[in-house]
Amino acid sequence: MRRVSGFALAAAAAAFVPFGLAQGQQDVSKSVAGGGISVPGWMGAADGGQSVNDAKFAKEGNGFHITTGPATTYWSAANKASGDYTVKATFTEPKFQNLNTHPHPYGIVIAGNDMGTPNATYLYCAVNGNGSFIVRGMGPAPFQMNGGRGAVNAAVHKADAVGATVTNEVALSVKGDKVSCSMNGTEVASYAKADLVAAGKLKATDGFYGLRSAHNTEVTVAGLAITKP
Repeated sequence: MRRVSGFALAAAAAAFVPFGLAQGQQDVSKSVAGGGISVPGWMGAADGGQSVNDAKFAKEGNGFHITTGPATTYWSAANKASGDYTVKATFTEPKFQNLNTHPHPYGIVIAGNDMGTPNATYLYCAVNGNGSFIVRGMGPAPFQMNGGRGAVNAAVHKADAVGATVTNEVALSVKGDKVSCSMNGTEVASYAKADLVAAGKLKATDGFYGLRSAHNTEVTVAGLAITKP
């Protein structure tokens, strides 16, 4: 497999503590055999200076198959957004918690600037298979928009049990002075753009879009797309 290393982000491991996981109980990232990025044009950055070769980003049908490893953010130089837009994709965890003992999130990244450098900034909305979601970002230090544990919402699909399949559509939208996250077509969180494009947060809402997956997680991604009003 051809491997593309990308540059590692020097982000704190606490940037991706999933809902329901208490502080101090984070598990250790496990290296993925045959890891690396095999999708042409895509790049990645793993948290905490770890290697993207310890996670795996591969093509699967018309979508992607992600297995981590360290928490990793992926983007393509061809995928840039500006003005008003919506980026969405459908995420399927084939076997809920098959690589971990508690839910780990995965989702959409927007507003990426200086990606692959220590100054990278971006926003992400990520879903857990237990019915919760988080909205966070790098500015370039980690920041949280809906608390350290995220929030539960009825719009988020839950796995029936550990090992069951769970699917959720995640979308991030920029419209005028508002940025919102939707799950399965229902808005679950929104923020004033001025609260996001600020010191210690985003440089702009224009920028690269892509995908992010927490550590020790397996998920497939279908239908990654951007739409404009």
